[in-house]
Amino acid sequence: MPNGNESGPQRVKTGVAGLDELLRGGLPPRKAYLVCGGPGSGKTTLGFHYVTTEADGKEPALWITLGEPPEQLRDNAARMGFDLSGVHFLDLSPGPEFFVESESYDIFSPAEVERDPTTRRIVETVEAVQPQRVFIDSMTQLRYLSTDPFQFRRQALSLFRYLTNQGATVVFTSESSSEAPDADLQFLSDGIIEFSFMEDTRTLRISKLRGSDFWGGHHEMAITERGIVVFPRLVPGERAPSMSFDLLSSGIPELDELLHGGLERGTTTVFSGPSGVGKTTLGLVFLKEAAGRGERSFLYTFEEDLARIVTRSRHVNIPVEDMLRRNTLGLERVEPLRYSADAFARKVLEEVQQNDTKLVMIDSTSGYELTVRGCNLVERLHALGASLCALGVTVLLVEEVQEVTGEFKPTQRGLSYLADNIVFMRYLELAGHLRRAIGVLKKRLGSFEETLREFAITRYGVKIGEPLTQLRGILRGMPELEEKASR
Repeated sequence: MPNGNESGPQRVKTGVAGLDELLRGGLPPRKAYLVCGGPGSGKTTLGFHYVTTEADGKEPALWITLGEPPEQLRDNAARMGFDLSGVHFLDLSPGPEFFVESESYDIFSPAEVERDPTTRRIVETVEAVQPQRVFIDSMTQLRYLSTDPFQFRRQALSLFRYLTNQGATVVFTSESSSEAPDADLQFLSDGIIEFSFMEDTRTLRISKLRGSDFWGGHHEMAITERGIVVFPRLVPGERAPSMSFDLLSSGIPELDELLHGGLERGTTTVFSGPSGVGKTTLGLVFLKEAAGRGERSFLYTFEEDLARIVTRSRHVNIPVEDMLRRNTLGLERVEPLRYSADAFARKVLEEVQQNDTKLVMIDSTSGYELTVRGCNLVERLHALGASLCALGVTVLLVEEVQEVTGEFKPTQRGLSYLADNIVFMRYLELAGHLRRAIGVLKKRLGSFEETLREFAITRYGVKIGEPLTQLRGILRGMPELEEKASR
């Protein structure tokens, strides 16, 4: 993820959660920045953030409006929780008298600057306010009122230079269209922030930032009742060279024998198997053992409601209620249609960083897939899992395979490569009875027992049996006992 600490002390913050990370801490001061996008994309809302970020008077803010009147802007801002009472407004929008009196309306007339009354208003306001933040909404209105493109570019450049020379950092908006393209404003600006829609998802992209590095690419964003939130695209960091891969016990001796001691800390494990075979319960076993060590875990469930998980855990001797009470476990039901993949990743990373969470379980990958919305599932899971592992967090992923019988499949969605460990569970039909088996297919950082063991869920907890050395045909989907196979 972007590192906001690289910015130094001179950055001007936008006040938008996530955007300042992409900007390496904020905007370089005393420059002019273009915010472009279609109607309703969030440009004015970004202005609400920008002019109220330093609302204590340290950085006086000036809003120059060429469209909406100040009263309407204040009302819209208040509905989202922004207080514009400390913001100075210069209203250059046409009033009702323009229609009633049929007056001509020119923001910048072709006259010389010293004879232009609008220019004098800007100069007088800037000298009186001495703003350090200026927001202009929008330059498109100025373009529509100009008959000469060359004159528009000249006046726009002169305006930006005047404001920045006075010590202001300028953010201005534009609504680019085929009728009024803003390529000239993009050329004049020191930076460009673009809002757009990609399918059903709002995105933000920084395409230019003179004199500074920035985090490129498209990043998901949302407009909430409290303003804009940006979710920087997750890019995993590197593990620290000194990171320990201590073995984490399951608390069940037979399962630890199967895993040759347990799962390594800071790795990703996939629990794979058909519906109802016990994948979630097996994950809860590791969460219970972590709680016994005094470590906090978190379970994000996309499948079941919380009451059902608590009740089911109680019936198999896993004290989820007590773990929740002692804060060694966090539990949340996630509605995938309310989150994007990047928004969910940010939620998980904030939980880990704020609460020192050591183990994260996602149940299940099929529910998580709904957050991806057409993007590459494996790529997003890789980014999330690798980012958590780099922080020393152990990740458990529950993966449901649809086939109850038939040829063996380790995972349904091609997740094998991103897993450090794959623990699979299967149903067996033996002697007319339905039974379960558990095995390990992969363990990247260590060895494992290359056998299957019977797996049972009882009211006393999870029970693991002795190795099923007489069982054959599990990978063909036709398991049978060796005695029968030898007849």
